[in-house]
Amino acid sequence: MAAQLSELKKHIYRQIKYHVTRPKPPVLAERFDGPVLVVGSAPVSHKPVDFDETFRVITINGSQVVTKAWGIEAPDVALVQFNQIEGTNTNAVEVRRVLNGERAKMLYVLLWRKEFQRLEDGLKAFNYGYDKLEIVDRYKRMALLDRVGGVKCSELGADDKCSNGINAVLFALYNGATEVIITGINPDSGGHVYNKENLARLHVRKDREVLERLIERGFPVFTTDPGVSQSVGLPLWTGKVRAKGTVDADIKAKRPPPLTAAAVINP
Repeated sequence: MAAQLSELKKHIYRQIKYHVTRPKPPVLAERFDGPVLVVGSAPVSHKPVDFDETFRVITINGSQVVTKAWGIEAPDVALVQFNQIEGTNTNAVEVRRVLNGERAKMLYVLLWRKEFQRLEDGLKAFNYGYDKLEIVDRYKRMALLDRVGGVKCSELGADDKCSNGINAVLFALYNGATEVIITGINPDSGGHVYNKENLARLHVRKDREVLERLIERGFPVFTTDPGVSQSVGLPLWTGKVRAKGTVDADIKAKRPPPLTAAAVINP
């Protein structure tokens, strides 16, 4: 009973703060104007068949090891969870190992609550570079799910919030992606591509729920992973030309108005 009361208080507090502060999701200085590839950390990933310089790339935590193997020196955007900077658990240690000496053009660190200088020092400790660095707090992340997915969430626990891979999908849509292609994001999988520990993956239920909602709303979200396409129902990416005719017309009719630059500036 005490735990339930504590969660209820937390839910009420976060919802009040969210509605009072009216946070805006993170916005790129230069919006996307083409397809965006979001690469997660699941053990299996597939590079899009027609990948070229028109794609923009988003990585999450240690998934940069995948894009590096594909010849991509630095992702356009990297999302890194706060605990990966100083954490001592297996996952955090492994993330720092594979990111050592790498860089990103735009780096978002999620939920960092300590001094900015400490964050910069933490990144320097494993030689991670960036052109621009920004912190994304809980309420900006909640705003992404609300504005794009139409889902209000208080982030009370792992089952109540989506993974940062799904947040990256929402971020890409909010920032103008014409299509979002995901790989290495699989609600049914366990483990991570950058280690052999087979650690449990969190947020499975919420990830599936949000992906299914995006499908229902007609957003142009695809996957290059056949298993995910079959399991979740996302259309399989077969190339930019074919993708334009993939989304069913009935679903297109349900699609909300496009997230234009004006809508982002004046939500």
